[in-house]
Amino acid sequence: MPKPFQYRAGSVIYFQGDNADKIYIVQSGKVNLSYQDIETGDDVHDLVQPGEFFGVKSALGRYPREENAIALQDAATMAFTPGEFETLAMSNTRIIMKMLKVFSNQLRRIHRQVSNLMEKTEEVSPETGLFNVGEYYLKNKRFFQARYVFSRYLTYYPSGHNAAQAAKNLELAESQGGSMPQAVSRDSAVSVLSGDSFGAAPQPQKLGDTAKAYYDAVSMISQEKYQQAYLSFKKIADAGEDPEYTAKSTYEIGRCLFLLNKSDDCIKYFTGMITKYPRHPDLGSALYFMGQSYEKLGRKDQAATFYKKILTMTNDDDDAVNIKAKRALKALAGE
Repeated sequence: MPKPFQYRAGSVIYFQGDNADKIYIVQSGKVNLSYQDIETGDDVHDLVQPGEFFGVKSALGRYPREENAIALQDAATMAFTPGEFETLAMSNTRIIMKMLKVFSNQLRRIHRQVSNLMEKTEEVSPETGLFNVGEYYLKNKRFFQARYVFSRYLTYYPSGHNAAQAAKNLELAESQGGSMPQAVSRDSAVSVLSGDSFGAAPQPQKLGDTAKAYYDAVSMISQEKYQQAYLSFKKIADAGEDPEYTAKSTYEIGRCLFLLNKSDDCIKYFTGMITKYPRHPDLGSALYFMGQSYEKLGRKDQAATFYKKILTMTNDDDDAVNIKAKRALKALAGE
């Protein structure tokens, strides 16, 4: 029988790529479906309101979800298996007509986008697409997501066309509290790490020498110069001149060890970092790389323990580390 599900505002109903085994009808509240436009690479949002359904195509077609489904308001839904939905649709022509209308609109949109792509002489580059995603998050005050996207942009395109603006946007996102998943601003980096051990946190207004050294090291990672990056991050961390970039570099040292395939060293380093700084802003990512290192060593049970720990740290199902931990656990389980 169909089952009722309640979701609080902001809760994730399912992620893009998840197995599709349910079809949902919204009884109350609103649900947002987000996916990437195949023509522009921009995020697209579809609003699902009471009386409407979602998740139909992937469930009936038995392929992974094509979009993220997130409750915009507290929402009540009924979840059907594909068989239950087919039975309901066959006995209710109104549902069939509504479904045909939705599919028809989607097919027309896809046809138009594909036609435009075929006629275009220029494509939207991945670099521009990534920068535009960061701009979207920044304009919508989703600062943690903006921080993540712009940091990735500077990693992949350190000399890109929008690199200077991306650095400014990254700094803005961090100044608004986007640098820490637990809503702690970088201005509190001293207490987050170790109380008073790093001195007083300055109010950064522009990229200084330490910041430049940090992003130069990030650029080395994008060029797969992991050993050079490791040495640069270690120099910044040892100097301890800027609490923000000391915190970042402290984490990046461990990431470099992982990228250098030094799994044992990576685990040992992050264990020491977490012991010394139990509230480090990149704690979740550190635990993830420890789990990945244990996987490389063939110790899957220990890897799973770290992934599960990540999932207990925050209720934010939209958090990037949470998503990776869930996928890693599914992979370990053979799903």
